[in-house]
Amino acid sequence: MEFIKDLDARGLNCPLPILKTKKALAEMLTGQVLRVQATDPGSVRDFQAFAKQTGNQLLEQSEENEIFTFFMRRK
Repeated sequence: MEFIKDLDARGLNCPLPILKTKKALAEMLTGQVLRVQATDPGSVRDFQAFAKQTGNQLLEQSEENEIFTFFMRRK
């Protein structure tokens, strides 16, 4: 998937991946896509809730080698 900005939140625990994602999305334009990589297992639920609460779209999420990857589209 194509993305405009990449955020490395690996090694960070809740709530830092979400806080950094919120800041990164605020710097982007509507419709642009952000890729976030995180290692906190709780981030899966956090990103789903974040998308629901903010209206930003969680396009895709995956996990490989204990690294969770999320693609978020800015509302």
